[in-house]
Amino acid sequence: MGKKRIVTTGESEGSDAKPKAASVSAKKRIDSGILHVESTYNNTKLMLTDKKGNALMWSSSGSSGFRGAKKGTPFAATKVGETLAMRATNIGLKEIDVIVVGVGSGRESAIRGFISKGVTITSIKDATPVPYNGPTPKKPRRV
Repeated sequence: MGKKRIVTTGESEGSDAKPKAASVSAKKRIDSGILHVESTYNNTKLMLTDKKGNALMWSSSGSSGFRGAKKGTPFAATKVGETLAMRATNIGLKEIDVIVVGVGSGRESAIRGFISKGVTITSIKDATPVPYNGPTPKKPRRV
């Protein structure tokens, strides 16, 4: 058991990591984006994207610590909106467009939780898919 050698190339890699982290944080500075709200009966998911549609961050009721039937409640959706808004204000977000998909109970409360942290809403669009014909009926039974 001799002395362990210290490799000097590891020190240069550590010094390269700092400028990369600084460039990433400077690159993520945005002032406007799109908030996608997907609200189902069982869960509420929020995703924040830039204007081009590239995902920046996301959160859901399940990832916020709610389990079971509590994930689909408006209270859980409010907490998800608040936590995502706190993270969004750290990258400089000022205004958002909102696209809502789904028929769950957390649609409005997720948006209210998001704007409670001082982010302004430019527009709200409902993109919930609606069937034209619906499912085809069962065929008659042959005996």
